[in-house]
Amino acid sequence: MAQMLDLSSKLSGIPAGRGRAPWPNHEYAKGWGVFGLPFDSGHVLALRVFPESSFGPYRTVWHRDPSGRWSIYVDGERLNTACPRYYGAACDHTGYARIGLTWTAPASLRVTMDSPSLNWTLTASVTRLLGLLNHVSAALPLATWRLRALVGARERLARALGLGRLEMTGVMPSGHPGTLMPQQMYFVDASRATLDGADLGRPVHLKENPRIGDVPLPARGILAIGQAAWQILDQAEYERTRGGTAQQP
Repeated sequence: MAQMLDLSSKLSGIPAGRGRAPWPNHEYAKGWGVFGLPFDSGHVLALRVFPESSFGPYRTVWHRDPSGRWSIYVDGERLNTACPRYYGAACDHTGYARIGLTWTAPASLRVTMDSPSLNWTLTASVTRLLGLLNHVSAALPLATWRLRALVGARERLARALGLGRLEMTGVMPSGHPGTLMPQQMYFVDASRATLDGADLGRPVHLKENPRIGDVPLPARGILAIGQAAWQILDQAEYERTRGGTAQQP
């Protein structure tokens, strides 16, 4: 049974800025987004809204076309301090775009983009079981994400929720070893989207997970709140890149 949900109040107005990763020798991003949403047309969309990261705030829209080609569009200061830093090597295109977010109801979101033109609406929901799991997950310390046994238990829970064979830890297309840490998740079963005027169809539950490089995304639509951390590959490059980004107020 679905429960009442107010994500608009929870996710609107999160302060933006730079910070430090929760673990030594890591970089991070913290916020929320649509982990992945496959459509029956073969298209896949994803959204990342990270008000806080090692390099400052950014938003991205990910798109996979039916032939498997990925694009990532960044609304942020630089491409190499946003999602393309980790996933760009698996993309056919990365570039800039203006991404707009409007909450049209407590759990309904409209996402727009200027080029390519995107008009994407979605509504999130939570069941009693998922709400209980979210409550438990939010109470667990981040240190539990460094224990392989507990990460494996979370991955098995994800399969039980119909998300397929997710891998919360692994190597990104860039070579960065990383850990994805969703603390709260919500189903996205209601959504419509048009991209450059083309209707992408309706959400679908896939038998196999869509992948960007070797990283699997959910087999069904999920909105997640949490963070991700990646090992720093080159300390000098990291400090140089961080030093080139502006500290947000």
